Formats: sequence, structure tokens, C-alpha cells
Amino acid sequence: MLKLYLDNCCYNRPFDNQSQIKIHLETQAKLYIQAKIKDGIYSLVWSYILDYENSRNPYEEKRQAISPWKNIASECVAGESEEILTFAESLHTKGIKTYDTLHISCAVFAGCDYYLTTDKKLLNTPIPEIKIINPIMFVNEMEE
Repeated sequence: MLKLYLDNCCYNRPFDNQSQIKIHLETQAKLYIQAKIKDGIYSLVWSYILDYENSRNPYEEKRQAISPWKNIASECVAGESEEILTFAESLHTKGIKTYDTLHISCAVFAGCDYYLTTDKKLLNTPIPEIKIINPIMFVNEMEE
């Protein structure tokens, strides 16, 4: 079963302005992927950094909508390790922001097959250890 890691911007995509077609399509693809996770088609990985970022979200509605996914996840990276931090530091040298480096490190550490994001910078930064893809591209790839 494919292991997926959705980053914070993925979880928040349904709350973005849906008037732009790209955002709307990413939202629909993300919701479709989450339905497949609930159906047991894909395995979801959660992490301590998702907990941390979600807890800092100033919008109660968003926090409450996102937090149950921790219980749906089949695996949780519960804390930092030397391995996660070392890999995160190596990603930081590629110009990736700190939280994003920790998300990616957790996904790699957990052995995820895909890292789903809507962040253009991450989508355009090659990281050989994991396939970084947006929700639309993921759905297209899986439907082929």
C-alpha cells in the first residue's frame, strides 16, 4: 500500500479562496485522496510537525477540521530524531524553509512513497529521497 504524507498547505487547501480554478482542482484532488485514505486504498503518515503547525493555526474551524486526520493516519512520527534533524539540515541548504524541511524529513524517515504539497517551491526542488507531487498530479498518476 502506498504511504502518503500530506503537508500543512495540503490540509489547508480547502479553506483557500476557491474562485481560482487551480486551487479548486487541488482541493477536489486532495479531498478525493483523503476519501481513498479512509477507504484503505492509501496509508497516511502524520507527524509531530503537523501537530505543531496545526496547533498554531489561528482559525479554530481549520484546526478542528485538520486534527482528526492524526487519528486516521496509520503511522505517526511522534518526535524528532538525530536522523530527522540531520536530513532536515541538508534540505535547508537547498533553500527550503525550516518547517518544510521537517515535514519532508518526517515523510522520508517514515518511508513514504509520496509527499503531497501545493507549495510551488517544494514542487520545483528535486529531492531524490521522495517523490514530491501536488494532489492533481498524484490523482492523474494513480488513475493511469
